[in-house]
Amino acid sequence: MSVLNLQSTGRYSAYSSKWAPFVPARGDRAVSQTSCLVRQKAQLRTSNEEFLQKVAGCRVHRTSCRASAARTVVSMAAGDSKKILMLGGTRFIGVYLARQLVEAGHEVTLLTRGKKPVTFQIPDDTDQGFEQYKSAVKHIAADRTDADALKQQLSGAGFQVVYDMNGREAKDVEPVLAAVGDVEQYIFCSSAGVYLKSDQMPHREEDSTDPKSRHKGKLDTEKLLTDKGINFTSVRPVYIYGPLNYNPVEEWFFHRIKAGRPIPVPNSGQQVTQLGHVKDLATAFHKILSNPKAKNQIYNISGERFVTFDGIAKACAKAAGAPEPELIHYNPKDFDFGGKKAFPLRDQHFFASIDKAMTDLEWAPEYDLVEGLTDSYQKDFGRGTFRKEADFATDDMVLEKVKSKEPALA
Repeated sequence: MSVLNLQSTGRYSAYSSKWAPFVPARGDRAVSQTSCLVRQKAQLRTSNEEFLQKVAGCRVHRTSCRASAARTVVSMAAGDSKKILMLGGTRFIGVYLARQLVEAGHEVTLLTRGKKPVTFQIPDDTDQGFEQYKSAVKHIAADRTDADALKQQLSGAGFQVVYDMNGREAKDVEPVLAAVGDVEQYIFCSSAGVYLKSDQMPHREEDSTDPKSRHKGKLDTEKLLTDKGINFTSVRPVYIYGPLNYNPVEEWFFHRIKAGRPIPVPNSGQQVTQLGHVKDLATAFHKILSNPKAKNQIYNISGERFVTFDGIAKACAKAAGAPEPELIHYNPKDFDFGGKKAFPLRDQHFFASIDKAMTDLEWAPEYDLVEGLTDSYQKDFGRGTFRKEADFATDDMVLEKVKSKEPALA
């Protein structure tokens, strides 16, 4: 299974698919994903020799980092309770984050339009745990874009922290800010999709962003929060997976594995990307709360290691307890899929450094890829639940063309 652990001697080239040599100008920011190196801005100007010395002196074993992260959770749970407003708390990330916050003793209010149940039991819940969560969490029914309704419901409510998990445009955030008034912290879920495509990887928080990105609204929101002088933190996940995933990431592979079908993978299948488990993401969001290091910061959050497209397919099969699948590689330019999405991931190298979050938040992902996919399969797809029915139309187009090119047997 192609899982990559890129070392601290350079950055991956997104165009050449080769490992680029260390670039001295970036200094000690070129640290491997598994390193827990404490990086300060002033260190960016250090020489390559000093950089190597610091890496040798500051690298901490992964288990030590995880132990530190666990200690932080305990101390946070014992800290002062916060009055929290959460938008997007009934879907995927928010479902897990809201439970963590309630369990830690915070008063959590979910803002929804009130069209669906606010609480529902998930596979990770025990009966007792769900009843405790259900009785503790509060609810306000209002449309986040309705400024008057928000002011009526939120003004004077005394919320100290806002978790905005579903804001897409800056104009959707302005009514919330106007209604809640001064808050201690505004924590926003952005996307790593905002980065400008680069030939130097992984993406880091200081890298250039793409004003034409389909996630431009996330960038505009980060700028709005900055311009208003609010104490905010923005989280940029890469691909998220796990139980309740509404995006067909692992589900796309599971459908094909269950059906015993070959899996079409664009081009070489060696495109490098990165997946992060939803529960690890929720924990990172939790660790931002009341953390002074997170003030006005942006963090990439995902898994610790990188993986190829082929590697994801093989990992999904392993998670499902199935044989290794047959992989069919094809050139997307040879097909007209009629607007249908033939593969769930963008056909390019796409991965980010999570060093900054691991250091500042004393956080480390709990799940490796196969463990996380197994968790997702057993608590979702493997139970017969999924968000989208299987559609093999584009697969059949690929397979038909590939078979037509195969030499006939004598």
